[in-house]
Amino acid sequence: MLAKKPPKPAPRRIFQERSKITALPLYFEGFLLVKRSEYQEYKHYWTELRGTTLFFYTDKKSTIYTDKLDIIDLTCLTDQNSTEKNCAKFTLILPKEEVQLKTENTESGEEWRGFILTVTELSVPLHVSLLPGQVIRLHEVLEREKKRRIEMEQISSFSPEKGKEPTEDYVDVLTPMPECFYTVSRKEATEMLEKNPSLGNMILRPGSDSRNYSITIRQDIDLPRIKHYKVMSVGKNYTIELEKPVTLPNLFSVIEYFVKETRGNLRPFIYSTTATLGQEPTTEGRRERLKKNLHTE
Repeated sequence: MLAKKPPKPAPRRIFQERSKITALPLYFEGFLLVKRSEYQEYKHYWTELRGTTLFFYTDKKSTIYTDKLDIIDLTCLTDQNSTEKNCAKFTLILPKEEVQLKTENTESGEEWRGFILTVTELSVPLHVSLLPGQVIRLHEVLEREKKRRIEMEQISSFSPEKGKEPTEDYVDVLTPMPECFYTVSRKEATEMLEKNPSLGNMILRPGSDSRNYSITIRQDIDLPRIKHYKVMSVGKNYTIELEKPVTLPNLFSVIEYFVKETRGNLRPFIYSTTATLGQEPTTEGRRERLKKNLHTE
């Protein structure tokens, strides 16, 4: 038995919140048992394949992933013989590690193999036992992934210097950030909160040194007050510079900390726009729309 009590499906609202973590397109999802080099045993995850990245969640109710794995450089996928009935096992061989995957049944295993090979090899594998409808889905995913790769190459080519870091839009696609993150200055963040109080009162933005971050909030107690908090990147963690510094594992936890500590009085600032093709606007796109909005009225 792989799991005595599998997690229950999450309400649609939670699913939508989790989908906002990244702009990478969702190709396939389901339960997977995962064993990475640092794991002592298999861990049961609800897993999403977005682009060429696997996002691992503790269950379907989690809005923040606990781990992720980029498989774009997959060397090969090898099947393993399993002594467990109705179970598929295979290994993802990557340049820096080997990751073992186990599915709840053989059909699910074939689907995972098909989708993983399609997005990494950019071709639909011939030797998979799938139904005609499932094969059609693989071809649809193949076309979407090819189009995404072309778009990413075009974005990267805009960089004027060879070897320069990817452009902001490219980072926005690959790096999960809270929805209230905007690449704006302290002054711009203040104007955004003052002009649009109904959209929220907390913004995450880059720090002045471009390495760390800052939180800008607007509080209405006696009179509206603007405050700024530094969020320092320390290794893989983030430390909020308070009277008693608070260290958290990611920026999503930083936002949640402010919300919980103020009992919901602080709300992430989210500028509503109509997303194109079902995707969230890029950071730069949100910034330009906001700046335009600030200078109207």
